[in-house]
Amino acid sequence: MRFGAELQEAGGTTFRLWAPGASSVMLALEGGSQHLMQASRDGWHQLHVPEAGAGTRYRFRLDDGTPVPDPASRRNPDDVHGASEVVDPRGYAWADADWTGRPWHEAVLYELHVGTFTPEGTFAAAHARLAELADLGITAIELMPLADAPGARNWGYDGVLHFAPAAHYGTPDDLKALVDHAHGLGLMVFIDVVYNHFGPDGNYLHGYCPPFFNAAHQTPWGAAINYDGEHNEAVRAFYVANALYWIEEFHADGLRLDAVHQIRDDSALHIVEEIAQAIACGPGVDRYVHLVLENDANEAQRLLRDAEGAPIASTAQWNDDLHHAAHVLLTGETDGYYADYAHEPAQQLARAFAEGYIFQGQMAEHHGAPRGEASAHLPPVAFISFLQNHDQTGNRAMGERLSALAEPHKLDALYACLLLSPHIPMLFMGEEWAATTPFLYFCDFEGELAEAVSNGRRNEFKRFAVFADEAARARIPDPNAAATFEQSRLRWDEREMPPHAERLALVRRLLALRRQHLAPHLAGPMQGGQSLGSGDLLRVVWTLADGIGWEIVANLGDGAQVAPLGRDWESVYASHPLANDGPLLPWSVRVAAKPVRA
Repeated sequence: MRFGAELQEAGGTTFRLWAPGASSVMLALEGGSQHLMQASRDGWHQLHVPEAGAGTRYRFRLDDGTPVPDPASRRNPDDVHGASEVVDPRGYAWADADWTGRPWHEAVLYELHVGTFTPEGTFAAAHARLAELADLGITAIELMPLADAPGARNWGYDGVLHFAPAAHYGTPDDLKALVDHAHGLGLMVFIDVVYNHFGPDGNYLHGYCPPFFNAAHQTPWGAAINYDGEHNEAVRAFYVANALYWIEEFHADGLRLDAVHQIRDDSALHIVEEIAQAIACGPGVDRYVHLVLENDANEAQRLLRDAEGAPIASTAQWNDDLHHAAHVLLTGETDGYYADYAHEPAQQLARAFAEGYIFQGQMAEHHGAPRGEASAHLPPVAFISFLQNHDQTGNRAMGERLSALAEPHKLDALYACLLLSPHIPMLFMGEEWAATTPFLYFCDFEGELAEAVSNGRRNEFKRFAVFADEAARARIPDPNAAATFEQSRLRWDEREMPPHAERLALVRRLLALRRQHLAPHLAGPMQGGQSLGSGDLLRVVWTLADGIGWEIVANLGDGAQVAPLGRDWESVYASHPLANDGPLLPWSVRVAAKPVRA
């Protein structure tokens, strides 16, 4: 890797920094010694220090005297403004030599935030809980961003040191041990990465590396990262190296790219495609590696398959459309972007299950423009679908989970649809037992920035009637308060008590049915399904990869519906005894399969 500090086999460490805005750079080592780095015309500064080994603390000192951390630091033990530390990337003894990953059609994702997943909030503590997830039927964990961000608590989307796992979670070796243990349990590990912006505190690149940003593109966070402007080659190389770093050095099985629609790149080869190619031609040669997108633009072109059904570039996309329709159906809320899903939400949900996107080029009123591309030709496994995630929970003023907003029997029906659909399902930590703890927005900024974030958070909800009053907004938890973070920690004892144990049992049963009856038939070329219902009756039929028919029928209303099981269809799941032959009771579900006859 060209960036950062690299231990040499012959001894010592080579330090490198791309600083085209600095005429000279000093390497300042712990203990006080400083060394002038050798500068080249292309903006690189480099120096080999024979006595520097693993554990050496260092900073770069710019020509104006400003000390800065290494932007490619593998560890910053004293937070993002402190010294970086040389790490031996080969120091951990891996036990997963036989691990080659899992094919995508087997994925059942579980999104978690390391800091609130356990009372301790560390990699080591998360390690101890993985066996329970594997036993439940989870096959992959997705870690919210790990890149070091300022302070002791953060969602991770304010990261500024993209190569340094957040020090308050543990050491890089602790993260490797977590991945290693996951692989031993048959769990894939995905890491959420943010390649569309830096956080507001701790990013020093503006001071010595102006070409890292391109003012020709503006984003909600200011000038965009420079993927397509002058001198973009080093910037693109930085992010390709970062993607490969998590996969190769930490043995991750895939990445989730945050907000791809905010990555501004007009190059002939988009940076997302370049990353996909680097993965396919590198670690993807010998094992399964998957690239997942969050993309509000609903670009089906990024999810295309080859003749064998394998992804050409990206593997799958988070399906926000499905979530939004489900949320409206379950809660009746139609504020903000939910307004676009208020008309016949059961049929909009059916379209999402059948075709992936709901918005496939039609006008989205909330966006004020047409949105999306046709997606019915894509296989269901190109979509990761969910009823909750960190955004849809944490971006609520009070961080309420869906189990606090919707009636349990309605949620049970939607879980049956979600977990037994051919889409790739995802659960948000604690969702499997209907956790009562909220997931709030939290951070740990200081001074004026902290005040601005706290005020901005509360003012964000002015447009909602319930928060129109200033006194009501004052009740919104302060993101910077330690108590806000503490409230968001899961309470694992809940899962053994009613009604949480009942929800956990349902999820366990549904995942077992998925593993036995559905997952084996998802490998290979497929297309979307057909939505055949109307009104409150959701009925979607798919032809699976090996020709088997698959049907979900759900009554998502308060009156009985007639929908008898067709001839040659075999029941896989029925939420009540009459679901196969009699009327579908309110909020009941039937899932059936039609075998291929010789």
